[in-house]
Amino acid sequence: MGTSLFDLAGQVAVVTGSSRGIGLAAARALAGQGATVVLNGRRPEAVLPVRDALRADGLAVDVACFDVNDVPAATAALDELQARHGRIDIFFANAGINHRAPLLEFEQPVFEQVLFTNLTAQWAIARHAARHMVARGHGRILFTGSVTALRGRRNVTAYTAAKGALHALVRQWSAELADRGVTVNALAPGYIRTELTQALQDDAEFDAWLRAATPAGRWGTPQDLAAAVVFISSREAGFMTGQVLTVDGGLTAAL
Repeated sequence: MGTSLFDLAGQVAVVTGSSRGIGLAAARALAGQGATVVLNGRRPEAVLPVRDALRADGLAVDVACFDVNDVPAATAALDELQARHGRIDIFFANAGINHRAPLLEFEQPVFEQVLFTNLTAQWAIARHAARHMVARGHGRILFTGSVTALRGRRNVTAYTAAKGALHALVRQWSAELADRGVTVNALAPGYIRTELTQALQDDAEFDAWLRAATPAGRWGTPQDLAAAVVFISSREAGFMTGQVLTVDGGLTAAL
């Protein structure tokens, strides 16, 4: 018999920012399809308990602790993972930060830091992963974008700029890497219940607006994105590249 649909057995996936939220849900889903998943976070005390919990569920997981803002450490970690596992098939650049402030009060150093973490570091680390993939002629690169790059929202000027640039980067990279066996795509999540959106979840006015503006009538969950991550990472998605897949309950489709 052939392999099951979206089977990832034998593949190695690296998911940045995977000790919680979207990254953790994606890591669990990828491992559930047979991939060996490398969890990432800045602090071992946050990542190691997650590793142990997933291993207790019978999933194949490894750990690489690094801060995506430290690009030399991150690229060295990828080299070490390549040497240890012999391959990197999937790289999900998910780690990121946000800062909320009105445009006219937004400080430039904060803008630059958000841009570096969410764009420049993603570019540098994912590019390094791409080098390993191109050498084997196969790979899947996935970025976490955002609906804020598709539909304007107050108080997130740096985050929106970074995510909009990532969406453009996906298209540009696909033009360079598709003929070398590497696909490049992004997810554009809607408003998802994670620690990054906790302040918005606690804001009764925003919560009411979101539920009314989203045809699905609710917040998204990290699990809502996990199946999309598996599909984009699979062999079956080999002809899908340069795309931004929106998973937002219909928010950006509604007037």
